[in-house]
Amino acid sequence: MPRLVETAKPNAKPKPDRAGFPGLPERLRVLYITTSKRPGAWLAEALASDSGSQVLLEEAKGSVAGLARLRDEAFDAILISHVPGELDALELIAGYRAGGAEEPILVLGDQSEQEMAALCYEAGADGYVCIHTTTVRTLIWMVARAVQRHQIFRENRRLCQAERRRLQQEREEAEHLLTQQRKILADLYHLHQLDGPAASAEAACSEAGPSCLPPLDLPAELVQHYRDLLRTYVIMGTGNLAKELSRLAELLILAGVSARALLQLHTQVLEEMLRGLGSRSTRHVITRADLLALEMLLYLAEGYRGRYLHRQHPPVQRMLPGFDRPAPAAF
Repeated sequence: MPRLVETAKPNAKPKPDRAGFPGLPERLRVLYITTSKRPGAWLAEALASDSGSQVLLEEAKGSVAGLARLRDEAFDAILISHVPGELDALELIAGYRAGGAEEPILVLGDQSEQEMAALCYEAGADGYVCIHTTTVRTLIWMVARAVQRHQIFRENRRLCQAERRRLQQEREEAEHLLTQQRKILADLYHLHQLDGPAASAEAACSEAGPSCLPPLDLPAELVQHYRDLLRTYVIMGTGNLAKELSRLAELLILAGVSARALLQLHTQVLEEMLRGLGSRSTRHVITRADLLALEMLLYLAEGYRGRYLHRQHPPVQRMLPGFDRPAPAAF
């Protein structure tokens, strides 16, 4: 009769009926798939003799019966008896895994672990137990570790799926934001169209949507400078770039760049950057880019306001003290 080595018990005070151990589940529901010539009463008795964990062992004779039980019920783990010529555990495990079974599976057999362990791992099992050399407590720990491993695997997969959904949602939000920015630019472009011959062009552009915008007429060096500035701003923020932003605003003012052209430049560069991110997160980039656009528009508005005030109130050359009085009448 097959048997497991009894767990060695030190000479100490008797333990309670169910003495829990850290990391060892208090209760495990296990399906044991075996043959009619090797019933599982011996295994149930061996597991019941150990106080480490309460193992509820249920038996299924043959692979078909085992598959039917797995289809209708849920188990914490599966034990399969490997009996050459009667029940091939390796072939059975490969079929279970191909069918989508994700429960932890351990193989019980008479062969040594050196012969069977690697073959069982390659077939998809979580371990191999030689019933002649393994203790009951070791078997329980192997089952518990396999259960924990699959729980961690499922949790990791759930987190990966949630992360993919979050990244996809961020990209959709970024695309929506870019679409809104392009619509704002298109609306501003339509408002500045002239009457007469341009009216028909304006109507056609309005039907085409936000994508119908005139190309930017800016030097390539200026576009590259803004591209580099945006990358730096995303990494460093505004704290160390105030002077750079102020100087860039002065260049844009000297070039006569409008707020619409600046926003179009920003949208174009941001779109290029988001395409380069691939599957990485876009939320941080979008947040920092919005701050840069706001700050640049403020610098640009203040610069143009300063020029306007300078024109409205140009500097006046004042007379030196003593020369601002009228000259005395001549005799």
